[in-house]
Amino acid sequence: MTQIVDGRGLEPPQPFELVMEALADLPAGGSITVLLDRMPHPLFRILDRDGYRHSSRIRDDGVVEIEIAAP
Repeated sequence: MTQIVDGRGLEPPQPFELVMEALADLPAGGSITVLLDRMPHPLFRILDRDGYRHSSRIRDDGVVEIEIAAP
């Protein structure tokens, strides 16, 4: 089951902190979907460094949707 982390409408660093908390509890093979107002480039660097698979897209409504899977 994919957990949803909704960081829309929050000021930095709150969205980042929500994602990091969700990642800390993410079991091996688990995934989360993150919804944000902007592309989180610092988060992408951390995900790459720590071996998480991720993909992102900008939805038609302007929301950035990121799928993150545990290594």
